[in-house]
Amino acid sequence: MARFKTVINEGVNLTKDTDVATQITSEATLPSPEARSPQQVVMAIAVTVVIVAIAILLWLMRPPLDQYTQSVLNLSGDPVQGRSIFVMNCVACHGQWANGKVGPNLHGVSDRKSDARLVQQVVSGETPPMPQFQPSPQDMADLLSYLKQL
Repeated sequence: MARFKTVINEGVNLTKDTDVATQITSEATLPSPEARSPQQVVMAIAVTVVIVAIAILLWLMRPPLDQYTQSVLNLSGDPVQGRSIFVMNCVACHGQWANGKVGPNLHGVSDRKSDARLVQQVVSGETPPMPQFQPSPQDMADLLSYLKQL
């Protein structure tokens, strides 16, 4: 009765009973940096510069924050007060614990949207059926603080 046992060790396949060794090559055949042509290097640098320039341009062209949003973001909010504002204004659509009803579940909403975008979402009324709602800057800061802890 012949038994064969295969042992793999550092890329070499050894078969015990037949003493046959075969080399397994797993090295990638990528060209070394020295093997790249100067044109490839220049092209890679040019593409990188263009991508960075576009990113900077897009960042500079973003719309400025309106005065209301700026004032909200400069305030510290109280999440307890924010909860009260939420109960008075948002529960009908978003549910008692912000799990969603007509409106979406708001848990983790601050992970999906920036603070400025959350303020804009609340005050704009641009996503029906959500009404336009503009609390005082302090009330909005409180509401934002509550939403951020969901």
